[in-house]
Amino acid sequence: MSKIEDIKITRRTLNQLKFNESGLIPAIIQDDRTKDVLMLAYMNIDSLKQTLKIGKTCFWSRSRKEYWVKGMTSGNFQFVKGIFYDCDADTLLIKVRQVGAACHTNRKSCFYRRLK
Repeated sequence: MSKIEDIKITRRTLNQLKFNESGLIPAIIQDDRTKDVLMLAYMNIDSLKQTLKIGKTCFWSRSRKEYWVKGMTSGNFQFVKGIFYDCDADTLLIKVRQVGAACHTNRKSCFYRRLK
């Protein structure tokens, strides 16, 4: 998939997705070019629909209890290239073209620390 317009979500597919008891589904964000895992965030049905509509990732903030489009304040947008779901239909994998840093610490990825 190369354009967000190519990504269609049918009602049947939407009904297959398993949102948790809070109405959320985890979304793993991956760089489409490098395949690096950039971050993990949560979506609800409305933020998923908004993501499809605008072609940029939109999430539900569990701490702030509000929607947020990645990059709206930092300029580090994530342009959606493809959306996939796992075999259990309870996790999304969103491939993006990342502009700037993905992490709020200004690092490329949120996964920069290793357990020792």
